[in-house]
Order: sequence, then C-alpha cells, then structure tokens
Amino acid sequence: MSQIARNLGEVGKRIDAAARLAHRDPAAVKLVAVSKTVDAGRIKEAWDAGQQIFGENYLQESREKIAALGPGPIWHFIGHLQTNKAKAAVELFHLIHSVDRIHLAQALEKAAAGQQKVQEILLQVNLAGEESKSGVAPEAAAELLREIRRLPHLQVMGLMTMPPFLPPEAVRPYFRALREMRDRLVHLDLGPLPELSMGMSGDYEVAVEEGATLVRVGTAIFGER
Repeated sequence: MSQIARNLGEVGKRIDAAARLAHRDPAAVKLVAVSKTVDAGRIKEAWDAGQQIFGENYLQESREKIAALGPGPIWHFIGHLQTNKAKAAVELFHLIHSVDRIHLAQALEKAAAGQQKVQEILLQVNLAGEESKSGVAPEAAAELLREIRRLPHLQVMGLMTMPPFLPPEAVRPYFRALREMRDRLVHLDLGPLPELSMGMSGDYEVAVEEGATLVRVGTAIFGER
C-alpha cells in the first residue's frame, strides 16, 4: 500500500469518527483531495486507492491533469476564479466552490448556456472579513443568492468558507456560523442548500462536527507541497 493510500485511509477514519461524534451519517461527508501542484502520477495513486473527488486551484494546471487522468475522477474548482476564465472552468469542473460576486456568476451563466450545461456552484462567504481572502460579505449573501437563483444555467448547491488560519477549536465558531447562515437562507426560501464546503487538513474534523459535507484536504493526503 502506498503512503497516499495509507493517508487516505487515516483521513477517512478521522472523518468517520468526527461524524459519529456529532451523530451524523459519515456517508454525508465527501472528501475533496486537494491536488494543486500535485503531479498526475500521485493523483492516479489516490484514484487507484479509491479517492473520487479532486480539488484544483489553477486552471491551466488542472486542464493538463484532467486530460492525463481521463474519465472517472470528479473535479472541483476551489480557487479564486477570474471572470475571463469562466468558460474554461465550466468546461472542466463539476462543482465550482468559489463564486462570490454577481459578475462572475453572470460569466459562468453565459458559459454554461453556451455549453448546454447546468453548472453546479457554491457561494464563497468571507465570514471573518479578511481582506486577503475572497468571498461575499455575510450581510450580502442573501441578495447575491437571490440574484444567482434567477440564472437558469447555474445551480447553487450550498456555501463555502475559508476561516482565519487558527487552531481547530478557534475556527469552530466560523464553521458553526456558516451552517447557521445556510439554515437562515433556507428558511428565507432561498434553498435547498445541501452542501457546506469547509475544513482543511488542520481542522477538517471540527468542520465535520459542525456540519461540513465537503472537506478540502490536501497536505494530510499528499504531504507538504
């Protein structure tokens, strides 16, 4: 068994334990293996070990790896997306995690319409108001969601956040806040919003305890970049 396969097994066990601690079904949590800067051969190792979803940050790098791996893997885009890259993103990715402004949504809508596709997306929310990170402000999320719901070729599946780089327990309130925001949006008849993308290698167990359905884990699987 390769080291990547062993790492995947360990991450899977930890997700399972965290879900059970929170009285959740472990099957409700999907692991996104963050493969940015990881070569296609190592991604193939993860695929051979049973990993299905891979998360990428850079379009050109993604295009080459997606072509090399061929059909099978499910690809998510998790990085900041420029509007002029919308067409390529729609071509390559099943789910885009990082939609945070109406101009980007409109560019994705145009691209998806041209490709006769309904593109699944998440709204990225900047809960901490960090200038260094993308994301819609919490108080603007409902209005952005209303606007995007009018675009027929986009389907908003849920919310994503990247909290401050802090110890796991210190970021728990941000994960809880995203879940509570999702619940409020659904209550406003802006749902369904089944997906919560939150948690990375250092804090994914806490994220699962707080309701994550997608955890984005790279280092704990592939090692330090």
